[in-house]
Amino acid sequence: MRRYRAAAIGRTGAGNYGHGLDVAFAAVDNVDFVAIADTDEAGREQARARNNAPRAYADYHEMLAAEAPDLVSVCPRWADCHLDMVMACLEAGADVYCEKPMTWNLADGDTIIARADILGRKVAVAHQAVYLPRIQQLRRLLQQGRIGQLQQIHAHGKQDRRGGGEDMITLGTHLFNLMRYFAGDVRWMSGHVTVGGRELEPADVAEASEPVGPVAGDCVEAYYAFDSGVVGSFDSRRDQVGTSRRYGMEIIGSEGIISLRGGAGADLMIYPHPVFCPADAEQRWEPLEGLPDDSLATGNVLALVDLINAIEEDREPVSSARSAVAALEMILGTYESQITGGRVHIPMVSRVHPLLAWQEREVA
Repeated sequence: MRRYRAAAIGRTGAGNYGHGLDVAFAAVDNVDFVAIADTDEAGREQARARNNAPRAYADYHEMLAAEAPDLVSVCPRWADCHLDMVMACLEAGADVYCEKPMTWNLADGDTIIARADILGRKVAVAHQAVYLPRIQQLRRLLQQGRIGQLQQIHAHGKQDRRGGGEDMITLGTHLFNLMRYFAGDVRWMSGHVTVGGRELEPADVAEASEPVGPVAGDCVEAYYAFDSGVVGSFDSRRDQVGTSRRYGMEIIGSEGIISLRGGAGADLMIYPHPVFCPADAEQRWEPLEGLPDDSLATGNVLALVDLINAIEEDREPVSSARSAVAALEMILGTYESQITGGRVHIPMVSRVHPLLAWQEREVA
């Protein structure tokens, strides 16, 4: 079995180490963790101790040159640094596991995909849910007709203080990746974005609380038409009651409904349509039994295992850079539809962030 040299890039105080992307290597048998990089001295030492890393660097470029790692986790939660970090890793000959969102605009995502293809490298993105056995088994159940023909997927953001546009990019990206995992590619979409009940205006565009690109709106409603014939939707409103229980989706088929709550789908319920219930059975929501119980931390480990398998089998990772860009299109297409007042076809023609392009046109 081939052994892999692994390293991680963090940025304490500016996105930190994401959702545990640095510590997941310890659970992968054929990986040796050799180094950590972080510009912050205190954060760097904490990360070195946490990972039992032999060496730590202030400059990730220096680390890549000195250590020549095979695998690198680009860990910061903030997306403003991802393009530079991922590109440096690819140029140094490493395959990459990157925190989500991979990029805040489509052009940067396209750049990563194109360069990885040229160099023959793999980029996986931390949409952990699709790696979990329970989600993969759920997908198989859907394909086997557990609720009949798949017809609709209705996804809901967490809808806390970030509800609306910021919720759509920070947490919605997981949901959009899951929707595509179940239903395939989106053909076209439309969206409606409002602020306080009125239509969005250029002055409403602002930076998110973390640098993941410009956001706008305290209420988002979006509609998606998939190539498979499935239709989807996403909604998010700011400061709603019960935020921790809103996040998730309903998957609707011709013979029943599956409710998936939480980022890891820990709470899965099924509701059969009446005609498919036994005559003497009460129609009600029931737990979907027989699925493994996994955490998002497990998803990181499984993502790294899949990345190694993707390298050795020369295939795309389950949650690839292409999948991340496609999920981002579902987000940015919502703004494009609101601005233009019409359908947005996927892939989008313009790779510029719609909110920035809108502001520039207004100024001109």
